[in-house]
Amino acid sequence: MSAERETLITEFLKRHGWDQAKRGRLAGDASFRKYDRLEDARTENNRGRVVLMDAPPPQEDVRPFVRIARHLHGLGFSAPQVLAEDNEAGLLLLDDLGDDTYTRLLARGHDEHALYALAIDALIALHKQPSAVPEGVAPYGLPRLLEEVGRIHTWYLPLVGAPALPAAALKAFEDIWRGVLPLAWKVPTSLVLFDYHIDNLMLVPGRTGIKACGVLDFQDAVVGPITYDLMSLLEDARRDVTPALISEMKQRYLAAFPAVTPADFATSWAVMAAQRHCRVIGTFARLKLRDNKPHYLVHMPRLWRYMDMCLAHPALANLKSWLDTYVPRPLRVMHP
Repeated sequence: MSAERETLITEFLKRHGWDQAKRGRLAGDASFRKYDRLEDARTENNRGRVVLMDAPPPQEDVRPFVRIARHLHGLGFSAPQVLAEDNEAGLLLLDDLGDDTYTRLLARGHDEHALYALAIDALIALHKQPSAVPEGVAPYGLPRLLEEVGRIHTWYLPLVGAPALPAAALKAFEDIWRGVLPLAWKVPTSLVLFDYHIDNLMLVPGRTGIKACGVLDFQDAVVGPITYDLMSLLEDARRDVTPALISEMKQRYLAAFPAVTPADFATSWAVMAAQRHCRVIGTFARLKLRDNKPHYLVHMPRLWRYMDMCLAHPALANLKSWLDTYVPRPLRVMHP
């Protein structure tokens, strides 16, 4: 961190009375954001601890996070409450939801079924909200969708040493996606939190019902198919979930929305899964090549397994053919 950045942080903390607090690194992630925990042990303050989000511009913009956090909080969900903000500097103080992320709890042997059921119930509650989508959240539009899937040839193919694709192949890839993406909208739309997975979910002490499910990461939220966050949770790049649990959680969700047909749900799921897995494969390659963060590559075999699963859907036959031609298994060097 530059001295100039540290000075900005020090001044921000001083303005809000946290400059004397003990500060320790909580986490970083695949973005440029970093998180520190501030603990104020002075008894006269009686404030405990908060979290500092350091999201440096121009790489990051905290305003979408602030907007969604306040919206979710207002709807009764356990998003971090924004206690102080400096949007221009990219600095936030947030209430501290604790240490019990789903990732840590599952590693300690916590009841897997209970955690996933709680996360599904939180999504059900969100999607049943007539006012789930706040003003200013953009639709998950075609330009963004196409840019994201394009990362598989922009970043993944260079990662595995493949030559650049001819223009005709790139056009065919885009044409395939333009044809299949509308099928994902066969189900209703709602607020898509976008990174709804075990690293970004928490069990919040002392809270019950859906408030027990803390949600941490949603600044990339869009309006899109209701299948997206559910699929993100159950086909998580970071963890294998048993087919039995996936099936049970899908049924738990569908039971709350009887107007959604299983066939439409399955088609939307397959299309959004293929889109997300293409994006994440390309993004993890970019993290290695551009950002020198190679540790995400350990998840590539799981992502390619997920791709095989969703490509079995008849709606994705042309995409499967394209990938078999231009990203054949010898180029899926991280495939087991």
